[in-house]
Amino acid sequence: MSVVTLRIPDEKHARLKQLASSRSTSVNRLLDDLATIALTQHDLAVQFELMAKEGYPALGLKLLDELDAHFAKPAAKQ
Repeated sequence: MSVVTLRIPDEKHARLKQLASSRSTSVNRLLDDLATIALTQHDLAVQFELMAKEGYPALGLKLLDELDAHFAKPAAKQ
């Protein structure tokens, strides 16, 4: 496992701590989850571009449907 030092403003760190706490997790776990999401989005975009270049529109559209389903989560109650 690697160690990464991240320099961010104190205000942002405080907000991340609050977010992590609201999700009953650590800041480390929260950032790991966010990194996973970013990498997954990147991988899907690359995969979509490759399929589009190769001429597989049906598969590309299926990927877009999967993204829509993933990000169509209901908004949190306020």
